[in-house]
Amino acid sequence: MSAGALFAVNGRFLGQNPTGVQRYASNVVRALNTALAAANERAAIIAPSGTTDPGFSHMPLMQSGALSGHPWEQITLPAQWHGRLLNLCNTAPATKADQIVCIHDANVFTTPDSYSRAFRIVYQTLQPLLVKRSARIVTVSHAAARQITRHLPIRIEDIAVLPNGHEHAFGWNPALAQIAPGFVAETFERCDRQFILALGSKARHKNLALLVDAAPGLDEMGIDIVIAGGDAGIFVPGALKERPNVHMIGRVSDHDLAYLLERALCLAFPSLTEGFGLPIVEAMARGCPVVASYSASIPEVCGDAALLASPTDPAAWVRQIRALKESPGMRIDLMGRGYDQIKNFSWSQTAAGYMELLAQPIARPKTYKPSGIGTPHIAVIVATRGRPATVDATVRHLLATQTLKPKTVIVSCIDATDAGNLIGHPDVTVVTGPGGLTKQRNTALLNIPEECEIVAFFDDDFLADANWLAAAARAFRDDNQIVGFTGRVLADGVGGPGIGFEEALRLIEAAPTSDWAWVEPYSPYGCNMAFRAEAIGETRFDERLVLYGWLEDRDFAAALGKRGGRFVKCAEAFGVHMGVKSGRVSGDRFGYSQVINPIYMLRKGTMTGPMVANHIFCNMAMNFSRAVWSEPFIDRWGRAKGNLIAIKDLLYGRLEPERAAKLPTQSNAEQLKSEVRTR
Repeated sequence: MSAGALFAVNGRFLGQNPTGVQRYASNVVRALNTALAAANERAAIIAPSGTTDPGFSHMPLMQSGALSGHPWEQITLPAQWHGRLLNLCNTAPATKADQIVCIHDANVFTTPDSYSRAFRIVYQTLQPLLVKRSARIVTVSHAAARQITRHLPIRIEDIAVLPNGHEHAFGWNPALAQIAPGFVAETFERCDRQFILALGSKARHKNLALLVDAAPGLDEMGIDIVIAGGDAGIFVPGALKERPNVHMIGRVSDHDLAYLLERALCLAFPSLTEGFGLPIVEAMARGCPVVASYSASIPEVCGDAALLASPTDPAAWVRQIRALKESPGMRIDLMGRGYDQIKNFSWSQTAAGYMELLAQPIARPKTYKPSGIGTPHIAVIVATRGRPATVDATVRHLLATQTLKPKTVIVSCIDATDAGNLIGHPDVTVVTGPGGLTKQRNTALLNIPEECEIVAFFDDDFLADANWLAAAARAFRDDNQIVGFTGRVLADGVGGPGIGFEEALRLIEAAPTSDWAWVEPYSPYGCNMAFRAEAIGETRFDERLVLYGWLEDRDFAAALGKRGGRFVKCAEAFGVHMGVKSGRVSGDRFGYSQVINPIYMLRKGTMTGPMVANHIFCNMAMNFSRAVWSEPFIDRWGRAKGNLIAIKDLLYGRLEPERAAKLPTQSNAEQLKSEVRTR
C-alpha cells in the first residue's frame, strides 16, 4: 500500500484496448493527478503486473499479482488495497464497499446483442451487486443515469453525473498524422468529392449500417463515407454491405483523427445508444460539424450545436448532410456553436467532482444541465362516444397541465357532438368516422402529421399527471428500441362504481412514490399508452375487435412486437382511470368478447395459449360465481350469458369477434344502463 495515498484508482484499464471507456479513465486520472499536484497530495494507481506506467507524478503505479483481467480485479485488487478505491470503467471488486464506481451506460441490458455472451454474463451479474454495495455510483450523462435506474437497483438521485471532457483533443497534432494524409490524397485529391467521417466499432448499437444504407443517396451528392476504427474484442461483428463510396481505413492515431476531422464535411454519429458519445465533443473541439442521432444521451451532449436525425431513417441523414453541404454558413455556425457547447464538458471539472466524492461519497458534485434539446412531436389520440362532458374535461385538463405540450390532439368521434365544447378549440382536431374503439383510433391515426414521433392514446375518462407525456418522451428518446410505453394507474374505476373528476385530481396530487420504477416487458394498458410513430407505420388496430373492444391494446402491441422492439411500464407516468359508466358496452356483448376475442387473438398469434386460458377462465369464473350477488355496477348475468353464446359459437366453428356488435341487448327494467370494461 502506498504510504500517504488518499485513495487508489483501479488501473486495469491501462492494459485494455483504448475504447471510449478507457479514454474516459485515462483523462480523468490525468486531471486527478493535476488536482493532487495543486493540493500537494498523493494517490495511487494499482494495476496488474506488466502494465505500462503512465508516469503521473502524484499517482505512482503499483503493480501486483500474477492474475489479470476480471480475476485480478475481483481477487488481487481488493486484497492489495484496503482504502477507498476509484473504479472508472464499469466494473469493480464485488466484495468491496468503500469504493466509487463509474458505470457508463446500461447498454449491456438495452442492446445485449452488441456484446459477446461471456461479456453479457459478467456485466449483468456484477453490476447489480456493485450498485447495492458501493459507496457511490457515477455515470457520464443524465440520460445514462435514467437508463441505469431502469435496469439496476438504484434511485436516480443516488447517481452522480460526471461527464467526459474535451481538452485532450486540443493536444492532437494533424502534422504528426501518418495514415490519414496518404489516404486522403489518394482517395479525394484527384476528384471533386467530399467525405463524412464515422468512428467506432461495428457493434450493432453503433449503427454504422445506417450510413451504409444512406450511402447511395450521399453518392449522388458526391459524398463518400470514411469509417475509422476497428472492432473491440467484446463486440459481435456486424455485416456491412459493399458500397463504392464507403471506405474503411482501420485504426488510426489521435493525430490522424485530427487530420480527418479537420477535412471532413462532418462527423456522422448514428449510434442507437451511448452513455455519452465522446467523439461528439472531440469533433467539436477540432472544429468539425456533427450530424448525430436523436437518441439516448446524444441530444443532451450535442445541445443546439449539431444536426440531429432519427437513427433508423437513412433518408433523414441524407437530408441533413445535404443541407450542410449546400450551406457554408450553416457549417460555420455549427462550428461556433460546437466551441460553445464543449465548455459544458471539462476533464478538470469532472476530476473536481471525483475529488469531492472521494472525500465524501454522499457529496453532490456540480454537473452540467442539459440545454437546447428539442422536444419531440407528440400526438395525443382520444376516442370518445356519448360522453361529451367527460372528454371535454379530461382533454382540457391535459392541455392545461402537461409540462411537455402535445403538438397534436385528435378527438375521434362518431358524431362531432360527442366532442362537446372541444369543437372549435384551437388546439384540438375533431375527426369523425365509424364507431368502435378500434375504428375510431384508426380514423385518428390517418390524421396524425407526418412529422409525428410519438403517438399517445388516452381513454376519454383517463386523467393524466402533468408529467405523463414528458416521461414518455424521455423513455422513447433515451432508448431507441422502446416501441410501446404505458404508465402507472393510481386507481381504476372500471372495476367499481367509478371515480369522479375531482376525486381523480385529488388522487393524482396525493400520488405516493412508487416502490418500482420500470417494468419490462409489459403489454400496454389501453387507457394510457404510447407508441413510437415510426414503429406504427401502416399498422392499425384490428377492427374485427368491435365496439369498445376487449384486448385491442394487447393485440395492437403484439402486432408491433412481431417486428421487434421493447414494451415497458414506467412509474414516472401515472394517472387515474375514472371508469365513467355512461357509454359502456352492454353485458352480453362484453361477455361474448371475453371468450371470442382471446381465441381470435390466439389464432392470429397475438396472444399465447396460457394467456388465453387464464383470461377466459378468470373472467367466466368471476361472472358465474357473482351472477347471483352481482355488483350493482356490473351486469354479471349479461356477461355470463355472453360467455355461453361465445362457447356455443365456438362449438359450431364460428369465430367472429365482430358478432358481438350484432347481439341483442336485454331491455328489462333490471338491465343496467351501462357496463364496465375490466381486465
